[in-house]
Amino acid sequence: MNAESDERSEAAVRAPESAAGGAVRVERELGSRAPAFIKASKPLHMSWQVGVFIVGLAVVAAGVVMLPLPGPGWLVIFGGMAIWATEFVWAQLVLRWTRRKVTEAAQKALDPKVRRRNIILTTVGLVIIAVLVAVYVWKFGIAMPWKITE
Repeated sequence: MNAESDERSEAAVRAPESAAGGAVRVERELGSRAPAFIKASKPLHMSWQVGVFIVGLAVVAAGVVMLPLPGPGWLVIFGGMAIWATEFVWAQLVLRWTRRKVTEAAQKALDPKVRRRNIILTTVGLVIIAVLVAVYVWKFGIAMPWKITE
């Protein structure tokens, strides 16, 4: 749970230029973002880190529970990672990596060839499902759970 890092000496890291806008984004410094009065006291800072870890763990656990249940599971998990990233370098690096991969996937999804392929695959899949449903209804019919004649 140590927030200290050799990478903290780098004041800011420049992200590579994006293909869409060519804008250069400056990323935040790695390390603890606790207030200065908390960082001044080692026991207080350690208890702050334990508290941040417990809150982040609770949020991540809730997100994991939401994966099979109704709810925005992945969004809550990334929210818990963001809570951890306020204090821990490893979480900051994971979030940077995740942000980079999501941006790359979004750019790839906007590629016209990929979009056309996805539309074709979706259409073929829906046609296959429609044919299977039609064959099932033709063979077994539709049985309503209630009696219509009453």
